[in-house]
Amino acid sequence: MSSRSALPSTPVAPATVLAAAVRSGERTALDVLEEHLARISDHEVDVHAFNLVLEDRARESAAAVDARVAAGGDPGPLAGVPVALKDNLCTRGVATTCSSRILEGWEPPYDATVVQRLAAAGAVVVGKTNLDEFAMGSSTEHSATGPTRNPHDLDRVPGGSSGGSAAAVAAGFAPVALGSDTGGSIRQPAALCGVVGVKPTYGLVSRLGLVAFASSLDQVGPFAATVADAALVCEVVGGHDPGDSTSLPQDFPRVLAHLDDGVEGMRIGLVTEMLGEGIAVDVAARVRAAAEALTAAGAEVEEVSIPAVTYGLSAYYLVAPAEASSNLARYDGVRYGRRVDAPTAGEMMVATRTAGFGDEVKRRIVLGTYALSAGYYDAFYGKALRVRTLIREEFDAAYERLDALISPASPTTAFAFGDKTADPVQMYLNDVCTIPSNLAGHPALSVPFGVGDDGLPVGVQVMAPALGEVAAFRVAAVLESVAPSAGAPS
Repeated sequence: MSSRSALPSTPVAPATVLAAAVRSGERTALDVLEEHLARISDHEVDVHAFNLVLEDRARESAAAVDARVAAGGDPGPLAGVPVALKDNLCTRGVATTCSSRILEGWEPPYDATVVQRLAAAGAVVVGKTNLDEFAMGSSTEHSATGPTRNPHDLDRVPGGSSGGSAAAVAAGFAPVALGSDTGGSIRQPAALCGVVGVKPTYGLVSRLGLVAFASSLDQVGPFAATVADAALVCEVVGGHDPGDSTSLPQDFPRVLAHLDDGVEGMRIGLVTEMLGEGIAVDVAARVRAAAEALTAAGAEVEEVSIPAVTYGLSAYYLVAPAEASSNLARYDGVRYGRRVDAPTAGEMMVATRTAGFGDEVKRRIVLGTYALSAGYYDAFYGKALRVRTLIREEFDAAYERLDALISPASPTTAFAFGDKTADPVQMYLNDVCTIPSNLAGHPALSVPFGVGDDGLPVGVQVMAPALGEVAAFRVAAVLESVAPSAGAPS
């Protein structure tokens, strides 16, 4: 990897360290913010992590945090920590575009629940990050605002759909960021950018204010430079939300308290179906090395077969587009967003959606509408739901004797721009390791574990049963502590 195509390395303090310094008065939130804004000013033109940088708004938030500290108050566990938000999370009075022309300039009248909780914890939002349009993609190349670049190699993709959030953390623009994960959109870019990315159990983090892609699969989660930072953000944004009908009636598990518990005595499975065909040899080698490291740390590691995961990709690309075709029907040029005038209402809707949606979104709407159409519902969507149940049952059976599972988070390291855009199926295969956990509703995360043969980061995926975040974070913390360094962008 040529150093000419990567960002210069700059040490970035973890969110836990920054928050402690601000809360104690050792540093000011404004000072912390300006440090990160300077980094954005210097390098955002190369990366394009953001659709919008909120400098003035962020300075107002940071000043409010400092005022509270000066008055003897405690702003919260994320005091003064800069946070980047994926641009499909509603922010009151700030454009939320989903990187789509159809929502250009739309300003929501409310904040997403997770955004409210970040503010209550003292965090400072620095901007809205780029994504594949409506979160449909695995490379952040399907964005109306242009692609985001991987800070480790600017000639390569950051993954997707939350590529802007992953790149923002990898580039040091913010210690933490939020993304959404429908089929791997947090874990895959986290792996490609060499950061931690977490998809919690479905229902543990509110979806209120997350612009819907596939409602039974979408989940909000954090990106962070460290496992501890990711755990802290999960605890801040997670927990019951009465405004979200799918929200579980409980707090987020206290994962921070268990990061030092280690893995002694834990039983961990290495999923064989996720190490064979389609997985790059160097990536598989890093995952096997992670298994050896867990064994050395006292865990019992064994290979385990979960045959149904091989059907995950097929089931997902029926379930997710079907839900997307329903959710995206609201963008009709009438209620909000872009409108292209035409002689009749029907022609106006067609013209609006033709101009407003990109090719990948149109492709998935067509696929989903077909799967739900009369005569095909049972053959396609109904069968996909039965496969989804089978996947969940096989995972549950594995978890009856295992505490956690590991696999690659992405089948390859970061690939070059244009490598997969000509063949949608090749792009979809990027999610082959991550989709099963979405279909099952289980938690999973990606933690960096060294580099591939090309010198680019490799992420190990840690999976756990529903509400098994403590086990997943224990494994991740151990892997982080023994991981070969992927290096900062340099």
